[in-house]
Amino acid sequence: MNLLKKLKEDIRFIEGLNACINCGTCTAVCPAASVSDYDPRIMIDSVQKANEFSIIEILMSNTIWYCGECLSCKTRCPRGNTPGYVIQALRALSIDSGLFIESEQGQKQLAIKRTVGDHILEYGYCVFIDEIDTEMYPEQGPIWDWLKENKESVLARLGANYNKAGSGTLRLTSEESLNDLRAIFKETGANERFRKIEEYSALKAKEMGISFTKGKDDYFKTLYNE
Repeated sequence: MNLLKKLKEDIRFIEGLNACINCGTCTAVCPAASVSDYDPRIMIDSVQKANEFSIIEILMSNTIWYCGECLSCKTRCPRGNTPGYVIQALRALSIDSGLFIESEQGQKQLAIKRTVGDHILEYGYCVFIDEIDTEMYPEQGPIWDWLKENKESVLARLGANYNKAGSGTLRLTSEESLNDLRAIFKETGANERFRKIEEYSALKAKEMGISFTKGKDDYFKTLYNE
């Protein structure tokens, strides 16, 4: 795979990189840069060099996974660049090429896929109450366990429409809407990326000697907790 060629074909790369003058404005306004080893100026500078080996190093690094995709960079760049778009393209290419599995942050994409990704396809929600328990989210506190046990009555009193047809918070997503979401995931290549995340994660789990099946298995828990 010619990674540089693939990267330049991505519409997010095309729209995100015009002509960087290396001014550092993006880094100055970047929330992620202030709390992690991430510098959008350096990332764009590295990509502009158009070196295949540099691209491989980037795709294997933790760095591309630190961006929060808030697009603060888009609002301030004097040349109309959007480093966040370029990061999106790099992340997609990292998964497509399987190089994401070479970094700790890249490996964590399985945990995101098996939570946010799978929840969207199953429930129509990124985060759904049925999937939030205090084993995975202890910060919810012990009251959350009681709320989960009594969710139907509590949510009804709060005016939610939990798991029922119609409008309202936590309403049941219709099968038609779920099919639309699934079609979008298929058309945009998300399903194929999900497949690759599972495929390469299975290989990494085998290499590490950790049980790999589905859902919150031992490999998932290792990624999530460690």
